[in-house]
Formats: sequence, C-alpha cells, structure tokens
Amino acid sequence: MPDSRSNRSMSESFRRFAQATSAALGSAWAFWAAVLIVAVWAMLGPYFDYSDAWQLIINTGTTIGTFLMVFILQNTQIRETKAVNVKLDELLRAIEGARTGLVNVDTLPDEELDRLCRELQRLGRAEGLTPLTARNAECAVAERTSSTTPTRSATAAVAEGAESR
Repeated sequence: MPDSRSNRSMSESFRRFAQATSAALGSAWAFWAAVLIVAVWAMLGPYFDYSDAWQLIINTGTTIGTFLMVFILQNTQIRETKAVNVKLDELLRAIEGARTGLVNVDTLPDEELDRLCRELQRLGRAEGLTPLTARNAECAVAERTSSTTPTRSATAAVAEGAESR
C-alpha cells in the first residue's frame, strides 16, 4: 500500500501535468494544429480510398484524446473553482457586515442555493441594483422549477447568522 508521501507526489505531478496540458491545449496554436491534422487527414482520404482504416485513424485518435482531456479539464476546473472559492471566502471574512455563513454555500443543496440566489436578488433590487442577466435567468429558472413551499432552511440560518453578527 503506497504511503501518503507518494500519493502527494503523484497528485502534485498530475496537477502540474494537467495544468501545463490544459494551458497548452487551450492555446490558439493547439487549435490550429488540430485543424491542420484534420485537413491532412481529409486530404489523405482519396489516397486511402476512404477506407475503414482511414476513418478509424481519426475516430480512434479523437476518442482517446477526448477521453483523456475529460480528466485533465475536470482536474483543472476543480482546482480553479477551489481557488476562486478560497478568495471569495477570504473576502467574506474580511468585509465588515458580510454574511460569513456564505463561506460554505457550496455545500448547500441545489434548492437552497436557488432560494439564496432569489433572496440576494430581492435584496439587491430593494437597494436599486439590477442583477446580471445570466444570474437572473438562472434564478428565474430555479424559481419556476421549484415546487416546494419555503420552510426554515439553511438559507434562513445563514441570514439569521448574519443578523446576529
């Protein structure tokens, strides 16, 4: 059984690999290289009489590439989301009067997040602020799809915690 030091080393190695790969494959150069590969493959079609083997090359390559990129992109997204959440949590902690109970908002069920979203929009409108269009649409969809009646919830607990500060 591997020890925790080797697990950390493997995780760190994968993190560095995923970060570098994501940055490289997300570049304009990588896009144009992919376009060139597809163009060369398409031009070779007549030479190989559009055979099954010719089709299999691009199908297999793209399938394997897509499969591996799912893990790399997921790792990168999780890491970036954690970093943004840490930064936002620090801002909540540092700002006087902020609801520090929102630090763990990512652990709330979707219904509670939707309720909190609507509540914050309501508070913003009361102060004359207009919500962003995309966020407004997300909350509006959540409001239409919510079929339960509101009860005391984690959102209420967060609000009560902020009032008691």
